[in-house]
Amino acid sequence: MTVLEWLLDADPAIRWQVMRDLLDAPAEAVAAERARVAAEGWGARLLALQGDDGQWAGGACFPARPGDWRKEGQPWTSTLPTLQLLHDLGVDPGAERVRRAVTGVREHCRWEHAGQRFFDGEVEPCINGRTVTLGIYFGQSADAVVARLLTEQLADGGWNCEAENGSVRSSFHTTINVLEGLLACERASGGSAACAAARRRGEEYLLERKLARRRSTGEIVNPAWLQFSFPVRWHYDVLRALEYFRATGDAPDPRLGEAIELLRSKRQPDGRWLLENTYRGEAHFALEDGDGRPSRWNTLRALRVLRWYERSAGVRAP
Repeated sequence: MTVLEWLLDADPAIRWQVMRDLLDAPAEAVAAERARVAAEGWGARLLALQGDDGQWAGGACFPARPGDWRKEGQPWTSTLPTLQLLHDLGVDPGAERVRRAVTGVREHCRWEHAGQRFFDGEVEPCINGRTVTLGIYFGQSADAVVARLLTEQLADGGWNCEAENGSVRSSFHTTINVLEGLLACERASGGSAACAAARRRGEEYLLERKLARRRSTGEIVNPAWLQFSFPVRWHYDVLRALEYFRATGDAPDPRLGEAIELLRSKRQPDGRWLLENTYRGEAHFALEDGDGRPSRWNTLRALRVLRWYERSAGVRAP
């Protein structure tokens, strides 16, 4: 079985993205496969877990009864991570079942911070960046959240949830979440000059550090960022950053070269990539066979990044 055959022998959420991103399948075939995500497999299972209160696990960021999450790991069963996963699966936001689910969230889900409506966001930019991504994807207004994020960009170009506690240095984790949200906004509406400028400054924050290094010393900030995860949750890693830059559609910046070489180095002799780091905490169900095992998600994501990188103008394929 080839790598592509192995990827296609999977849930519709993977199959439709392989067809679109790796096989250039006809749009009609891609759309037909994508439509299956809400009706069967992982997507249907997640949608079926929504409660009568319009939420997952009774809460926005955390379940109504999260347990000792600092010891056991953050639970991933509440509304925010579930919608984020549905987004990553590529569930069709126009499907009737999905529209009903989003209506339930809009009308009933409130943030634990101060009872704000879900799609209005709350105060942490790492959460608000994801809220923008989800709002745009599921057809909800995100203008007010975007406006807030633009006021919270730090002098070094990124964002940090700890800014309200006095931090003046950006966080890779927070910055990638905000960048994804701003990119979604620009794609949906064209964005504004201010939004585009903020996003470019945020990209520079990552590029100046070659996606993982300290600007001051050149040292790797966190070795965990060199391991590839799925789902990514709120966490940063190099593959997530590469996926972001691929999604911009821009030609690759030369400063991505080191990250691309890391990605290539992790390709196994059989052409697949492994799942390297699953974030602790209760999940609805497993999407992979476990850490250290071949990962369809990471293989799909790695292959489409390399395809973009090697086909883009000015980048020579190895």
